[in-house]
Amino acid sequence: MTKNEFLKELEKGLSGLPKNDIFERLDFYGEMIDDRMEEGLTESDAVAVCGSVDEIVSQALNDIPLKKIVKERLSKRQKIGSSALTLIIIGFPLWFPILVAAVAVAFSLYFTLWALVVTVFAVALSFALGGLGGVVMAVAVAVKGSIPTALLFSGSAAILIALSVFVYFGAVAAAKGVIAITRGFIARIKRRLTKKGE
Repeated sequence: MTKNEFLKELEKGLSGLPKNDIFERLDFYGEMIDDRMEEGLTESDAVAVCGSVDEIVSQALNDIPLKKIVKERLSKRQKIGSSALTLIIIGFPLWFPILVAAVAVAFSLYFTLWALVVTVFAVALSFALGGLGGVVMAVAVAVKGSIPTALLFSGSAAILIALSVFVYFGAVAAAKGVIAITRGFIARIKRRLTKKGE
C-alpha cells in the first residue's frame, strides 16, 4: 500500500471525528511514513510499520472524549424540515416518555451493577473485620485459660480472613468488568456517532 492510499483510507476511517483530530492524525502518520522512508525503508514497509487503519481508528475513538465527538456531530446537524418538525411535535407524547423510560432503565441497570460491586466490597470488609475480631477474642480467651475456645475463635478468624481475601479479589474483578462494560458502551456510542456523521 502506498502512502497516499494509506492516508486516504485513514481519512475515510476517521471521518465523523472532529476535523482537527483528523488532520492531526493524518499529519502524524504522514510524517511517520516519511521518516521511515528517510531511514531506508520502502514506501510499503514504512506504511506497514504504522499498523492497520482499523487499529488506528479504534485508538482514535478511544482517545477522543465522547463530549468532543457529540459536539462535532451537533455542529454538523442539518436544519429540520417543517414536516419532520411537525411529526416530532405531534409524536412528543409518545416518544418522550419512551425515551425517558429507556434512559432511566439504562442508568438504573448501570447503578445496580455498581451497587453490587460496592456490596461485594462491603462483604469483604465485614469478613476482614470479623476475622480481626476473632483474633482479638482468641487472644482474650487464651489469656483467661480456655484454650479450646481460643482455638475455635482463631480457626473462625482464619476462615473469615481467607474469605475476605477471596471476596476482595472477586470484587476487584467485578469492578474491572463494570469498567470494561462502560468503556465498551462508550466506544459503541462513539462509533455510532461517527458512522452517522459520514
